[in-house]
Amino acid sequence: MLADLYATLLPNGWVTYAAGGALIGLGTVFVYSLTGISVGASTFLESTLSYVSDRPRFAQYRASRDWRVVFSLGIVLGAAAWAFTFGDGPWLTDVQPWRLALGGILVGVGTRLGKGCTSGHGVCGVGSGSKTSVVNVATFLAVAIGVAQLVAAIGVSP
Repeated sequence: MLADLYATLLPNGWVTYAAGGALIGLGTVFVYSLTGISVGASTFLESTLSYVSDRPRFAQYRASRDWRVVFSLGIVLGAAAWAFTFGDGPWLTDVQPWRLALGGILVGVGTRLGKGCTSGHGVCGVGSGSKTSVVNVATFLAVAIGVAQLVAAIGVSP
């Protein structure tokens, strides 16, 4: 019974997940050590938008946006390199495109309302002992679990 739970929760074994967590932690420490800026994907998106928008919200990132774009591309290219090296190629999904778009919009709205994303709050905020980040991460998890349970209960498929 415990072995089945282990296989369900960690289908690739614990080493893969531990290595991923360690690499995320090391990347966060590396960026913070060099720049003094906490890593968070939503901030990277906002800094990228500073290339096409003159709004003050985005303009604040102009001084540091180049390295943020490189970091963001590194996330995407690193995942692709991993998939092609150790996986079965790029990941594909059966989820309908409109659902992916709607989900992306909802995540964007939630990121804006929560003043950050799961990477910023979950990795940097919780790691630095921020009470706001702990509350945000608990909220992210509770909403995600609730929505997943609701979607499963009403029988929505991809």
